[in-house]
Amino acid sequence: MRKSLMRMTLRQIQVFRSVCQQHSYSRAAEEMSLTQPAVSLQIRQLEELIGQPLFDYVGKKLYLTDAAEALRKASDDIFGRLESLDMQLTNLKGSLQGQLSLAVESSAKYFIPHLFAAFRRDFPEVSLQLVVVNHQQAIKRLSTNRDDLLIMSQVPTDMALEFLPFLNNPIIAVAPPDHALSKAKKLSLEDLTKWPLLIREQGSGTRKACEDYCNQKRAHFANTLEVGSMEGQRECVLAGLGIAMLPRHAVLRELACGALNELPVTELPLVRSWCVVHPRGKYLSPVAQAFFDFVRGQRSQISQLAEQFADQTRAHQPDN
Repeated sequence: MRKSLMRMTLRQIQVFRSVCQQHSYSRAAEEMSLTQPAVSLQIRQLEELIGQPLFDYVGKKLYLTDAAEALRKASDDIFGRLESLDMQLTNLKGSLQGQLSLAVESSAKYFIPHLFAAFRRDFPEVSLQLVVVNHQQAIKRLSTNRDDLLIMSQVPTDMALEFLPFLNNPIIAVAPPDHALSKAKKLSLEDLTKWPLLIREQGSGTRKACEDYCNQKRAHFANTLEVGSMEGQRECVLAGLGIAMLPRHAVLRELACGALNELPVTELPLVRSWCVVHPRGKYLSPVAQAFFDFVRGQRSQISQLAEQFADQTRAHQPDN
């Protein structure tokens, strides 16, 4: 190893990571409670130790050089190990502490808080950092190792990943109760194609799963309306703008109170599994490993928890 690299300080790397995240010296200075010249000095010293520039400006935008990308990945490992050390030292005192950084696809965001609450009953001193993403964003976060773990369906086969399926994610067709299709006792996917279909944005896992399945079944929708979230889809269906194919977990309340009807489509529900995922070979922090082990060891209890979640959702609906 070059001796110059041994002279890098954790403070310099912290400043560097802030610049990477903020894509700005001035915003990094604000985040780190430093002056902008102090940030510039730390980066300049780091560049001298590395022997290569870390950032390029093109116009007014800051870009990471190849050397910066390499240093950023190494810094993820360094700070990940330090965080793990902190957790391990805490474990030696007899309790698991730390933060779980968890990214979840939007189809899972209704149930996962309940799953984490069950986990926290065993580990009450663990906190949660939760970010909700679509499928495309989840893949990008996996490739850059942004999170401890991800919850997603349709795990990509072209990446080296460890994944554990733990719960079904049924996708159903829904319509308002006054819709003509709601009066039918039996429908096919082809029957739905005569009506406008509300779909998610490009990059959504639910959209991709539904498109692939409909193509497989040769059910082609000529009239589609794109909406950027499940909440938006749901509201558009309630407003009478069309029908939608949505995860059942996302519309439990509306189904329970009668605001939406699940259409009796013979080819549905389309069932995919939620999986907990991380890059193969990734070193998991004690908190992340504990959560992964919890999911692996409690799959039958997780199914019961999902049923309780559905029952609680129905029970919280006001009587008509």
